[in-house]
Amino acid sequence: MPLVNISILKGKSQQYIKAIADGVNAAVIETMGFPDDDRYQIIHEIEPHCLQFQERTEDRVMMHLVMRAGRSNKSKQAFYAKVVENLATDPGIDPANVLITITENHDIDWSFRDGVAQFVI
Repeated sequence: MPLVNISILKGKSQQYIKAIADGVNAAVIETMGFPDDDRYQIIHEIEPHCLQFQERTEDRVMMHLVMRAGRSNKSKQAFYAKVVENLATDPGIDPANVLITITENHDIDWSFRDGVAQFVI
């Protein structure tokens, strides 16, 4: 159940946005073993001049996952590979134009509702 922030270029179609969201979610489920219904994504549509990724000017995606600590390096590497594979297939983003970062935290760092840290009660 990572919280996934995905930044894309502004002006894309709903179909394009859905393809990215679905591709990332499928990779999370397949490679890291999260439940099918654990989908927490925020899509940010950014003006091209505000989504700077070195010298890349083509279609590009930057994403940052926040999740509980404990996933192995192997599962993270599998996730990175699966994301770029999925996004290359649909909507057709060059794998060289996908940046992924992960930050891990602890059970106490999550509250899904009611002001309660559900993982520690």
